Amino acid sequence: MSASEMTGIRRVAFFGSPAFALPVLDALHAAFEVVLVVSQPDKPVGRGLKLTPPPVAARATELGLPLAQPTKLRGNAEFQAQLRASGAEVAVTCAYGKLLPQSLLDVLPYGFLNTHTSLLPAYRGAAPIQWALIEGETVTGTTIMQTDVGMDTGDILLQRELEIQPEWSALELSASLSQQAAELAVQAVRERPLLTPRSQNHAQATHAPLLTKEDGFVRWDDPAQRIVDRYRGVAAWPQTTAFVGGQRVKLDGLTVHPDTTPNGTVPGQILGVDGDSLQVATGDGILRIATVQPASKKPQPAAQWAQGLSEGASFDWEPSPGRART
Repeated sequence: MSASEMTGIRRVAFFGSPAFALPVLDALHAAFEVVLVVSQPDKPVGRGLKLTPPPVAARATELGLPLAQPTKLRGNAEFQAQLRASGAEVAVTCAYGKLLPQSLLDVLPYGFLNTHTSLLPAYRGAAPIQWALIEGETVTGTTIMQTDVGMDTGDILLQRELEIQPEWSALELSASLSQQAAELAVQAVRERPLLTPRSQNHAQATHAPLLTKEDGFVRWDDPAQRIVDRYRGVAAWPQTTAFVGGQRVKLDGLTVHPDTTPNGTVPGQILGVDGDSLQVATGDGILRIATVQPASKKPQPAAQWAQGLSEGASFDWEPSPGRART
C-alpha cells in the first residue's frame, strides 16, 4: 500500500505562475488528483502587448485542469468558496507570486505547503537562487514548509540539500532546483499527515530580496571570485553590466584568471588581452572577460572591443558621474 493510500490524501490544489513551477505541477498531476490550479492573471507581453497567460495557467489548460486566476486573494470570499468546493485536502504553492492571507490558509484540512528553493531559514524572500550564487554558496536546496502569513517563516516539513556546481549560473541552478522541488512536493503531500513540523530558527534568518538592475553592476573593488559569483547569480536578469567613459556595456564569460594582480594597478584597470579575452584588475585577483556588448550593438570578443581604448584604460566605478555605487 502506498503512502498516499495510507494517509488518504488524494486531492490537491496547486498555486504557481512561472515556468519554474511547471515540473511541480506535472509531478503532482501524475501522483494525485489536481482539483484546482491557481495562477496569476494574464498579462500583456511583448511589443504587441498581447494578453498572455502565465506558463502554469497555460499548462493547466493543456491538461484540462480547473483553473482560477483571481486578481486578489484578501477578502475574496468567492475564491475561498471555490477553493473549498474543489474538495482539495491540501494546497501546494510554488512561485505563485502573492502572499496568502490567513483566511485562505485556513480553508483546507492540511493547509498550504510551500516549496522554497533554499535551506530555510537561509535566503527567505523572492530570489533565493540568485542570492545563494551571489553570496558564493556551494550548497543550497529545497524546503517544504507549512505556509503561514509571514515571508517564508512557516514550520519546516522536509528539506533536501543540493550541491551547487561551480560552473552553474542561476539558469542551471534553477533547472536543478525545479526538479528537486517537484520530487519533494510529491513526497510532502504523500507523507503530510505523518510529518512533524519543526519551527525555524528565526535568529539565523537571512534574506533574498528581488533583484534590481543595480545588482548587476560590477563592483570592481570586490575580489575576482566574488565578481564571478555575482555574474553567475544575475545571469538570467539583470545580467552583468559595467561602464566605460559613462557608457554602459554588458559583460559575459567572466572567469577568474590564475595570476595575481600586478603591483601599482587599481581595480577596474584593463591589464591586457588573453587570446580573445580581456584581463582586468579587481580588488583581489584578475578577472577574465570573454565578451563585451556595447549598448545597441551585438556582443563581440572582449579583446576586439578593447582595441579602441587607450593604454591603461579602466572601467568606471560608477554608472554615471555623481551616482554612488550600490
